[in-house]
Parts: sequence; structure tokens; C-alpha cells
Amino acid sequence: MIDRYTTPEMQSLWSPQNKTQCWLDAEIAVCAGLEHFGEIPAGTTQKIREGAKFDLVRMAELEKETRHDVMAFVKNVAENLGEEGRYVHYGVTSYDIVDTALALLLKDATQQVIERAKGLREVIRRRAREHKDTLMIGRTHGIHAEPITFGFKLATWLDEMNNNIERLEQAKTSIAVGKISGAVGTHANISPEVEAYVLNGLGLGVAPISTQIVARDRHSQLIAALAITASSLERFATEIRNLARTEIREVQEYFAQGQKGSSAMPHKRNPWNCETVSGLARVVRGNLGAMLESMATWHERDLTNSSVERIVLPDTTTLVDWMLAKFTNILDTLLVYPENMQKNLELMGGLVCSEQIMLALIATGLSREEAYGVAQRNAAKAWSGEPFRTAIENDPIVIERLSAQDIEHCFDIRYHLKHLKHTFEVLDI
Repeated sequence: MIDRYTTPEMQSLWSPQNKTQCWLDAEIAVCAGLEHFGEIPAGTTQKIREGAKFDLVRMAELEKETRHDVMAFVKNVAENLGEEGRYVHYGVTSYDIVDTALALLLKDATQQVIERAKGLREVIRRRAREHKDTLMIGRTHGIHAEPITFGFKLATWLDEMNNNIERLEQAKTSIAVGKISGAVGTHANISPEVEAYVLNGLGLGVAPISTQIVARDRHSQLIAALAITASSLERFATEIRNLARTEIREVQEYFAQGQKGSSAMPHKRNPWNCETVSGLARVVRGNLGAMLESMATWHERDLTNSSVERIVLPDTTTLVDWMLAKFTNILDTLLVYPENMQKNLELMGGLVCSEQIMLALIATGLSREEAYGVAQRNAAKAWSGEPFRTAIENDPIVIERLSAQDIEHCFDIRYHLKHLKHTFEVLDI
């Protein structure tokens, strides 16, 4: 992933140095397992641990000769060892090392994403609490519906982030699985006991069965969880973008001193950070398609998944980590305009209370169809410019059936929010 969308933490985690170090850690762990069960001489692992090292430049030189990155690595490590070097990569196949190291990387990367997600969740919680009673209009299909609060809107985001974190935790458990089972997974040269010893020592689970590789449904599960998280972020970002429209202007991204919104229009203050989050979500979802395609390999494996995963796995974890960090900052510094929310709520003179009028008329004995018709014909007047409440108060059927107190109750905005406390308690806000 390009530096523009990479956090320092993910840049370090997916660096060639760290990736290769994970290979070495896996190789040394295999030696420790073999030695523990008496399959290689005692003291071998300690000698390898003390002397083993690698050089990325030298590995690149060797790969030109071997045309195999893992063999270039093994050869480079052995160059720095004595007789004990012959036990490096003893009885294993390349993907015993690569898949096990990949599990280590993905476990750490997923935990990094989870921590970012938890950070965002807390900012959502704080801002939802802050705006629990900030009245605004709820919208369906982009059109005024009924009253909510800005805190209620944010509470829906909190619930979604809870779900995302749960999915990511499940995916982390699923992906933190390695294999040391040989060329086609039959444990021909490495016993299941050695495999379990090695993987437990690395803090990984053991795949119940594998071929030359760990089945890619696990990796697809992770990318799916990341794609869903990215899509949540796009939903939140899109909401901010819509509420920031000039004619709505209920929120606005923080605009720093000296910041420029347009090279041509000095007045511009665009929601560009949210737009970036929305755009990157498309890349993440595209990566899911590629990962799903990589589940199908010929027989006990082929190489079609390898090239895809070199891009998709680091890029997707890196992107979602960056997106979470970015959106956390967006929401933390978001400017909220309660006065504009109130103005928009009152824009059509109480039109958003039409359901309450209908229900009140039904309660007097009017059929639902008749009551709906009364509310709708007066709503039509509001769409033409007359305040809805004025139209209702002058309607003959309403005058006949509803008292002034009944009408006042129908237009009480707080009626819609009487269970807000319950919602916030359920979500621990």
C-alpha cells in the first residue's frame, strides 16, 4: 500500500524485514520442536538461534539464482551458520514456513485493526453522549421523516462498530492458525506432535487438516470482516457528507487555519476526508473478490493464490487500519450545528408529526383510511407552502374530533424520544 494510506504501525508490521523475521521465527520454532522430540541433535536450536540471520539484499541476489524466495532465504540463513545450518528447513516445505509466518503477521495486523476499531467506538460513544438530546430530523429516502437526535444517529453507528469488532475478533481467531505438515499435509516428515509443539510455542492454533497450504476460507473470512468494517465506515462518512451539504449544513469536517478547499474557489470547505474514506472502501471490497477467488486452488495447491495475497492481505489490513484512524479523527473533531438541525426540523411547520395526527384521529373512531386521508391532504398543503400545523388546526374534521390539547400533544417533538434513555442504556452510552 502507498505511504499516503499507511500508518507507521502497519508499515512496520508488513515491512520486508518483519515478514522475513517471521519466517526465521517459524524456522527456529520448527528446529525447537524437532529437538524437543529428539529428531535433531541436542543444542542445535540454540546454535541456530544465536547465529541465524538474514540480509534482504543478499536474499534478492540469491533469488535471481534460485527463482524461489523461500529457498533464497534458507540459503542466506545457512550461509551464516556452521554444521547446524543443515537442520534449517529440515523436513518442511516452503508453505509450512510461509503460511505459519503469515498467520503471525495476520494475527498482529488484525489485532491492530481491532484496537483502532475500539478507539473509534469510544469516540462514537462520547459524541453520542454529548448529543443525546440534540434534536434533528430523521430522514428516509433523503426526505424528512420523524424527529430523532444526533446522539441517536451516532448510537446506530456504535451498535454497528460493536458488530464489526465482534466479527474481527472471530476472524482473528480463525486466521491465527498455522501448519507444519509437509508437502501435501500428510505429516510425512514432521509428526503431528512436533507440529502442535511448534505452533503452540508461536501462539498459534493448529489447522485440523491442511494440504500444502492452510485452506483459504480463513483468509477470506478475515478480508470479509475487513470489507464489512470498511463499508460501515463508508456509511458513516456518507452520512457526514450529506449532512454537510450547504443547504443542510448540520455538520462539517473540521477546517484548519490555512487549509484550502479548492484551487479555484476560495470559499470551499469540502468533506474531503470523508470522501477519501468512501473511496477506499471500494478498494477494500474489491480485494474481497480477489481473495474469494483465491480459495480455489488445483489439487493440494497451486500458485494462483500467492501473487494475489502478496497484495490483498497487507493492503487490506493496512487500508482498514488507516481508514479507522482517519475516521476517528474526523468524528473527534466534527463540527456540529444544533441550530441548523433545529431549523431543518421545523422547516415545514410540523409536517413531521403527520403520523401522530393520523393516530389521534383513529383513536376517536375514524377508520385508518379516513384518518390517513385527513393527514395526507393537509400534508399536501404543507408541501405547497402552508405550515402543516396551521392546516391541521383549520381542518373541519380535526376541529370536530381533536381538542386544542390533543393537537398540542400531537406536535410535541419530545413524544418521539421518550424511549431514548432505554436505547442509550442498552448500548452503554
